[in-house]
Amino acid sequence: MDHHRHFILHKPFGTISQFVNPHKRKKKLLGEFFKFPEKTMAIGRLDVNSEGLLLLTTDGKVSEYIRGRKVEKEYYVQVDGCIKQEEINRLIKGVEIGFDGKKYITKNCKSSLISTPFFKDRTQKIRDDRHGPTSWISITLTEGKFRQVRKMTAAVGFPTLRLIRVRIDTIMLESLKLGEVKEVVRFF
Repeated sequence: MDHHRHFILHKPFGTISQFVNPHKRKKKLLGEFFKFPEKTMAIGRLDVNSEGLLLLTTDGKVSEYIRGRKVEKEYYVQVDGCIKQEEINRLIKGVEIGFDGKKYITKNCKSSLISTPFFKDRTQKIRDDRHGPTSWISITLTEGKFRQVRKMTAAVGFPTLRLIRVRIDTIMLESLKLGEVKEVVRFF
């Protein structure tokens, strides 16, 4: 019988994906949303400026499986400017980014232009419309290097303004409210 516990969280902007603040920054930590059991760990992380679906578990084997390269992670990304299919095709085929001080070509991924998704405005304003148009794309990866999505969109000339993870494998963010935690029986 599985005695481990599993959770999904809609991580807000400005939250550190950890239980301990290593740099004593004045940012929210995961433990401020819910009384998680001891030994709970975040599976993969979202940087402090990213939002969306975060999985947490007390089971290291589940964490290792999900962080494996076969599990898809889908992101909705607001980029600066009107991105065209040409740049989306470059994202799909792989682009060169810097990782660990070296050049790295990203693996093939899925990407498409999407209409503006319905999410509440971020707590910190991104910018106003006077700075020009923005567009939204979906990017689905099976890898996850440090700040990879942000580096990928910048590599094709469209810096990321807002990044929201909406899916990990079959687990969807859906209607989970910002900051809400939901315990689940299992992930898969």
